[in-house]
Amino acid sequence: YEVVQTANGDEAWSAFQREPFGLVVSDWLMPEIDGLELCRRIRSVECKRYPYIILLTALKGKDHFLEAMEAGADDFISKPFDPDELRAKLHVAERIVSLQNRVKTLEGILPTCMYCKKIRDERNKWVHIEHYISQRTEACFSHGVCPDCYNDVVRPELDGTRG
Repeated sequence: YEVVQTANGDEAWSAFQREPFGLVVSDWLMPEIDGLELCRRIRSVECKRYPYIILLTALKGKDHFLEAMEAGADDFISKPFDPDELRAKLHVAERIVSLQNRVKTLEGILPTCMYCKKIRDERNKWVHIEHYISQRTEACFSHGVCPDCYNDVVRPELDGTRG
């Protein structure tokens, strides 16, 4: 990991604004801006990649855990922390961020035929968009007719006036 260390929450926020990090490990109790406020600020900005946040704290108990989650933390480690536990949680963070990046890629630009709207998949085969998406997500499709297509296609067919 490339670690960026800051002296307080205000410096951490400034560093994040300059270059949003994919992973933030922050203390809860720190000068200037505490970890909860840092979480809230990070969650309030739009980032290209999801910043995974782990709060490290001496505060214990369910109420503190819930408060951290509500502020936008993804995970919570109590002090004194076990280095093996931190390492395991960092691996979980990597998996989650990696999956989120994969989803973002799938949401990105897709090679689509401008006529039939089929999509070219990773095997270079052209498939229907419904097939492509249903194979990669849990999305289900419900088909309807938009007002423009109804007026341009369906209504003329019903009226017998289409070409």
